[in-house]
Amino acid sequence: MTMTPREQLLSKLADKSAVIGIFGMGYVGLPLALRFLEVGYPVLGFDIDEAKIKALGQGRSYIEHIKLKKPVQATSDFSRARECDALIVCVPTPLNKFREPDLSFVLNTVDALAPFLRPGQVLSLESTTYPGTTDEELLPRVEARKLKVGADVFLCFSPEREDPGNPEYITRTIPKVVGGTTAACLEAGLALYGPVIEKVVPVSSTKVAEMTKLLENIHRAVNIGLVNEMKIICDRMGIDVHEVIRAAATKPFGFVPYWPGPGLGGHCIPIDPFYLTWKAREFGLHTRFIELAGEINRSMPEWVIAKVMEALNERGKALKGSRCLVLGIAYKKNVDDMRESPAVELMELLVQRGAQVHYSDPHVPSFPAMRHHRFDLKSVALTQDSVAGYDLVLVATNHDAFDYKMIGRHARLIVDTRGVYLEPAANVVKA
Repeated sequence: MTMTPREQLLSKLADKSAVIGIFGMGYVGLPLALRFLEVGYPVLGFDIDEAKIKALGQGRSYIEHIKLKKPVQATSDFSRARECDALIVCVPTPLNKFREPDLSFVLNTVDALAPFLRPGQVLSLESTTYPGTTDEELLPRVEARKLKVGADVFLCFSPEREDPGNPEYITRTIPKVVGGTTAACLEAGLALYGPVIEKVVPVSSTKVAEMTKLLENIHRAVNIGLVNEMKIICDRMGIDVHEVIRAAATKPFGFVPYWPGPGLGGHCIPIDPFYLTWKAREFGLHTRFIELAGEINRSMPEWVIAKVMEALNERGKALKGSRCLVLGIAYKKNVDDMRESPAVELMELLVQRGAQVHYSDPHVPSFPAMRHHRFDLKSVALTQDSVAGYDLVLVATNHDAFDYKMIGRHARLIVDTRGVYLEPAANVVKA
């Protein structure tokens, strides 16, 4: 008896003969690929970066906190999508210059693999996007190939929840939300992720799954905006906001600590809220609360530079011509992830104002090529003499590897945006 496409797919996923194709071998796609390999599925990675493909084939990782035990098969030939039973899209969803969603990476990827779709495949989008993307953009592209979603091909949205560099939460242990275009699509999504993720959370639609991811990140963005505003108020009143937060966090109920910083970084929090604000306008809604938090968070780099200028001025020094050392240029501590790092914006603002800028970051030995930023710099080794040679040391990312005691003893002036210096000191200014 001939099996239906649904039965064929579920059978292959159950016996782990299904080939898992992952599109985008970055901070989301690579750990997901390794997890499927660990469980015993054949995996084929897809990426347009030939350097990544070569590294994977040689068993070399290009992400600091991810280790490869053996080579990973990867290709830039999208025609090989026909070999795959599962197609998981993990590509970037940035904003354009008007702070509107840029779905070009997602849509170009789906357009490239669409000619090779066949019955018996599940297509899952993991890239963060606005509610409706899966059904409004992906479904028509699939059905244009004369394939019926829910009968021939099964379409899902399952938002990524990676936290780079956090050893407490890894791909296997982070619960996975899954929504399907139809009941059969949801069944396929659960069959895809169930064997590799400890807890899979089904929801009623792809829109619910898409909105879930946005709420998670908007929740963080709004609360970070709140503490950044509190930081400005506390600074004006001569109060250490970090001490206030630490004291408030002793309350065992009704309070969750969020920490201020020099701006938002990473591929989610600075970007995702604006996917919802853009979509909300279609329904005649103005998301004032979300946009206010975004406005506060986006203003933080300029506020930090104002504190830098004030601190130098009080010491009889202009920012123009000053030698400045930025500590940490990754977007968060203890990783090499540079996506949307506020430290880079701080570097650009310092240069615009005439400062001589260098950086030190043990996780980023050389400043990488980025879409919108370029510095021809290498990380400065931290010694007593090198630290003492700068007019300003700006703590932008609080890596554990830094010797903060040594820096505190020898730096002429420290502007601390991360609250690493708990005790008041004549050469430390909080920002």
